[in-house]
Amino acid sequence: MLDIIGAIVITAIYAAIVGLLVGLSPLSRPTKLVACAVAALWPAAIILVAVSGGLAPGATGPVPVPVLLLVSMLALLFGGWRLLPGFREALLAVPLAALVGVNATRLVGIFFLLLAAEGRLSAPFAPSAGWGDIAVGIAAIVLVMTMMRGSVRPIWLGTWNALGTLDLLSAVSLGALSAPGTPFRVFTEGAGTQAIGTLPWTLIPAALVPLFLLVHVTIAVRLKSMQGAPHTLAAVRGT
Repeated sequence: MLDIIGAIVITAIYAAIVGLLVGLSPLSRPTKLVACAVAALWPAAIILVAVSGGLAPGATGPVPVPVLLLVSMLALLFGGWRLLPGFREALLAVPLAALVGVNATRLVGIFFLLLAAEGRLSAPFAPSAGWGDIAVGIAAIVLVMTMMRGSVRPIWLGTWNALGTLDLLSAVSLGALSAPGTPFRVFTEGAGTQAIGTLPWTLIPAALVPLFLLVHVTIAVRLKSMQGAPHTLAAVRGT
C-alpha cells in the first residue's frame, strides 16, 4: 500500500514542479507543451529501466543505479542551463515565490521515515533525509506566506536556500554510502537504501532531487542578481 501511495504522490509532485516551472515561464505555448512532453520522457525511461531489470543491485557494477540516474539528469539539466540561454532565462523569469514554493513538496521526505519504520531504509540515511526534507519543506511554506504578505529579508532566503541545497547533497552522499552491494558502503547495518533501488522510490533521487537542485541554483542566481539593487537592500518580494 505504501508503494502505491508513494507512486501517486511522487508522480504528482514531479508533474506539479514541471508544470509550475514551465507554466510560469515566459515561453510560448507550443514551447511549453514540448517542454512538458520532454520532461515526461525521463520518468518513462526510468520505468523502462526498472521493467528490464536495470535497477537490480549490481546491474551497473559498483555504482548504484539511482546514483547514475541522478548524475545523468543533473548533466541534462545543468547542461541545458549552461548551453541553452533560453532555458536558463526561462527559469530565471519564474517568480521567486514560486521557486521557493515548489520546495513545499519536500514534505515527501515523510516517506523516508515510513520506509524506515517498515525496515526498508535505515539510519543514518532515512532520518537525515526524511527530517531534513520535512524541515526544508515547512520553512519553504513559511517563507512563501511571508513573501505573499509583504517581503522577507534576503539573508533568510539565502540561508534557507543554502541549507536546502546542503540537505540534498547530504542525502545523496549518505544514500550512496548506504547502498547495498557496493564496495564503498560505509553504513552496513540494516537495509541501507534498499527501497531506493525499487520503484517508485528510485524516482526521488533520479527525478525529484535534480529538479530541486536546479531550483536552488536558480534561486541563488536570482538573489545574487538582486544584490545592490535599492529595493532589495531591506527585503525581497515574491516576484
